[in-house]
Amino acid sequence: MILTGVLLAVIGLGLVGWFAARGRARLLYKGRGSMHSMPGYHGWHVALWILVPALLAWGVWQAIMPGLVEGAVFASPAAASLPTDPFQLGAILAEAHTIASDPNAVAFNPEAQALVEPIRQGQVKFGLIGAVIVLIVAFAGGAFGFTRVRPDFRARTHVERAVLGVLLAASLLAILTTFGIVASLVFEAGMFFKDVSPIAFLTGTHWSPASTAGENISDNFGAVPLFWGTIYIGAIIAMVVAIPLGLMSAIYLTQYATRDVRKWVKPLLEILAGIPTVVYGYFAALTVAPLIRDFAASIGMTNPSTESALAAGLVMGVMIIPFVSSMADDALAAVPRAMSDGSLALGATRSETIKKVLLPAALPGIVAGVMLAISRAIGETMIVVMAAGAAANLSANPFASMTTVTYQIVQMLTGDQEFNSPKTLSAFALGLVLFVVTLILNIVALRVVKRFREAYE
Repeated sequence: MILTGVLLAVIGLGLVGWFAARGRARLLYKGRGSMHSMPGYHGWHVALWILVPALLAWGVWQAIMPGLVEGAVFASPAAASLPTDPFQLGAILAEAHTIASDPNAVAFNPEAQALVEPIRQGQVKFGLIGAVIVLIVAFAGGAFGFTRVRPDFRARTHVERAVLGVLLAASLLAILTTFGIVASLVFEAGMFFKDVSPIAFLTGTHWSPASTAGENISDNFGAVPLFWGTIYIGAIIAMVVAIPLGLMSAIYLTQYATRDVRKWVKPLLEILAGIPTVVYGYFAALTVAPLIRDFAASIGMTNPSTESALAAGLVMGVMIIPFVSSMADDALAAVPRAMSDGSLALGATRSETIKKVLLPAALPGIVAGVMLAISRAIGETMIVVMAAGAAANLSANPFASMTTVTYQIVQMLTGDQEFNSPKTLSAFALGLVLFVVTLILNIVALRVVKRFREAYE
């Protein structure tokens, strides 16, 4: 809490330093050519010298402060009666930290209650020490930066290099995050494949996860029904809905609709992309699924279920219509006007021009939009959870209950179960397969878009 207040104070000091350095630079300005950099750059230079070192010191102290507080707690008399078992000790410390941060919390362990006051004292003590260190660093950095406010100082160069460093750090952070995700998936999936054969996992047709290891455990982790459910719901049923509706809406908006109609219809269509997926899930479970069940009963099916691949796929297709429509709209709009005008001048009708000229020319962009929509659909979770069911069925019956990779990932990682069991680790193997598939789809889509842009830019 103390360090958070100091962080706000440092930001205020940075603002004060900016105004002070800019004012001093203005006093040194004697006309055109008298200073290398404008006063504003001098202000940013001093502000950076205040903020960057102070924020680094703040981050370092935040990292080492818990260890210092814990050391002070162990050195207090209240820690003399603590158990030596690491598991019990960790539980007591966690409970004591919770009570120390929340005065309304109730202690279930008397030993944890005894550690609350030493923890609070340690936090106050080391918080004040950290605040003093951070403020000293901020003042020292600001003083050093303020001494550099001179007519010949290249403040603009230094500020631009600092901004370049921030942009580079942001780019590296995104890349490292991706590598971290991949590394975590590969590591945990490797732990899973120590107990389960990868071939059995990728080719088996029986999915019944077991928590305990055994000789035939691989027979229970055949993921083909999950892959089939994901493809059937997200890449077949959903695409049967999304591709015709999205493509036809794009053709109407680009070729037939007036400017006023397009101004209203296109934003309304794209609102579908902004609706939370849980709302789509409610719509699928409460409205679409009962209608499909009644329809299945009317055509003679016995005991139809409200959970079906068709219900989830239809709603998922409606959800991704904007993805197909937007990409197709952009692709059709990017086709040179001369191509359609030439076709019309040769006597072709509007529909013939669309079918024989515009659609073939815009096909790469349309295909890229479809691939991006598929990658979005196969990663959907909430609609499947609420409308498709949990049965791992290898069936082509759209009225049957099915499950997908994302649903099983949710199931494996929730609930009270051992983390290192094959059952839990199977979620990471499924996630790795899903990651690879969506990555391939996105790479193909981007390459298609690149080819499309090169053709018409």
